[in-house]
Amino acid sequence: MDQSKIRNFCIIAHIDHGKSTLSDRLLELTGTIEKRRMQAQMLDTMDLERERGITIKLQPARMSFKAKDGEEYQLNLIDTPGHVDFNYEVSRSLAAVEGAVLLVDATQGVQAQTIANLYLALDQDLAIIPVLNKIDLPNAEPERRAEELMKLIGCKREEILSVSGKTGENVHLLLERIVNEVPPPSGDPAKPFRALIFDSKYDDYKGVVAYVRVIDGELKQTEKVKFLATGASGETLEAGYLKPDYVNTRRIAAGEIGYIVSGLKEIQAVRVGDTVGRLETAEETEVLPGYKEVHPMVYASIFPKEGNEYQRLREAMEKLKLSDAALQFEPEHSAALGFGFRCGLLGMLHLEIVQERLRREHAMELVITTPSVAYEITRTDGTNETITSPLDYPEANYLEETREPWVAVDIVSPADYIGGIMTLISDRRGLYKATDYLDPKRVVMHYDMPLASVIVDFHDKLKSVTSGYGSLSYEFKDYRKSDIVLLDISVAEKRVPAFSTLLHESEAYRRGREIVGMLKDTLPRAQFVIKIQASIGAKIIASERISAFRKDVTGYLYGGDVTRKMKLLQKQKKGKQRMMSMGAGSVEIPPDTFIKVLRRGERE
Repeated sequence: MDQSKIRNFCIIAHIDHGKSTLSDRLLELTGTIEKRRMQAQMLDTMDLERERGITIKLQPARMSFKAKDGEEYQLNLIDTPGHVDFNYEVSRSLAAVEGAVLLVDATQGVQAQTIANLYLALDQDLAIIPVLNKIDLPNAEPERRAEELMKLIGCKREEILSVSGKTGENVHLLLERIVNEVPPPSGDPAKPFRALIFDSKYDDYKGVVAYVRVIDGELKQTEKVKFLATGASGETLEAGYLKPDYVNTRRIAAGEIGYIVSGLKEIQAVRVGDTVGRLETAEETEVLPGYKEVHPMVYASIFPKEGNEYQRLREAMEKLKLSDAALQFEPEHSAALGFGFRCGLLGMLHLEIVQERLRREHAMELVITTPSVAYEITRTDGTNETITSPLDYPEANYLEETREPWVAVDIVSPADYIGGIMTLISDRRGLYKATDYLDPKRVVMHYDMPLASVIVDFHDKLKSVTSGYGSLSYEFKDYRKSDIVLLDISVAEKRVPAFSTLLHESEAYRRGREIVGMLKDTLPRAQFVIKIQASIGAKIIASERISAFRKDVTGYLYGGDVTRKMKLLQKQKKGKQRMMSMGAGSVEIPPDTFIKVLRRGERE
């Protein structure tokens, strides 16, 4: 199709503002999906997305639309996630389009991720179409929310479109706005083929499927392609677009969004952000900028429950990495848990989704260690290191300085809850920066906070103090000097590395008490007393004991003489001490216990 008739756009919004529902109506109104095939969250292809009601993966779809001017247009939509943990998915979508629909819930108004995603779109110099959604709801306040949008992006009231993704009201007007306001692609069809890979996935039958935005030229089926960053090459077995199912058109041209099947089975050969070109013109093909390198926010170790499953876990992680470009991992070995992977993730929800996808899509049973953030250290010999695992943390006498990551946090909330938010953040060592008013009743509060204080349970606590109305987004800022300590947990006087965690000195006592208390409640009793201790270096900061099983020395079994009972108990006590001294007093920690401690860390 002529590039002047192509429009590439995505929908950006805060979580739960109706992106997927609006996408469903666009697909329905344009006749892309037959009514009998329509279902809610059509572009959310994972069961996990449907169950949770959230979008995890970006998803492209092509629509045909006949506008009022009588012309037929090709609309390429990319539906994006709204949660802060999947920001990288949004940034990749924005790099593949020329316009963005900025969606705001008419009942909730502008939220933190609305602002964060808007800034990402403005950085890409995209055309922004402001839209208010859910106007059919009885508690919708379109005029008040329009005022917030006008203040946020500096537009006029008549530029803000009010729609209902559920009923379809005014959605046809949005399609007209997209045709009129989103600029067409500006690639050169005469140049050698060049495309940006913005996503990929692994198919058992097709191999690696690359989702691409074609910048220049044209590619036909059977032509050979080369991936410039990895140097891998293959033959084009399929080329086409998504509707959202694969439609093989045997060619793909400048300005279009579609997919390429190259027959490659090596997962490492296709990278998100790479440039793909035709093999014979690869040398003269200019590499596209790609994407900013993603910075993991959270690190956690993932181990298979069964040691012989390590290779299967590796294959599963590599396939997951294809469709989750923000996931980073490297091999790791633990004396307690065997071989596994140290994973870098964008947040706790990201960790939860990765765990669930490994379980569902690859039938993996896993053990996950306590999540932590990356710390920078300076050793006494002057060398600097970044520590992502407590196992790599040196002893205190080898440390000169420790630094922890800080993030810039934006919180959007009704003004009534400012006091509760300030108290919560002061408890988390946050530093106040500024407050902006969206309107007299809603504020945006700006803080600097330690990342470790944000990732675990801050979002839940914020929802509590704001009665569910608060929302936040955060972005990495820098590393700052801090008093970081290594908290060790010992069970039966043996250190358990999986429970070790790095944290600020002020939080060590509370966290130590939590873990020790949790282990006391979950570990099974043994024939001997089990000591559970939390320590920093040689200093024990929390301790519990699980009492041993005892012989039943009641009168029913042994008569009523108390001296006989005491004699039996003393004999048993000596036997248990002898068992401990001979090394038989080790405690096997059930895998479920590791997961329970992790979940406790998320909730507390």
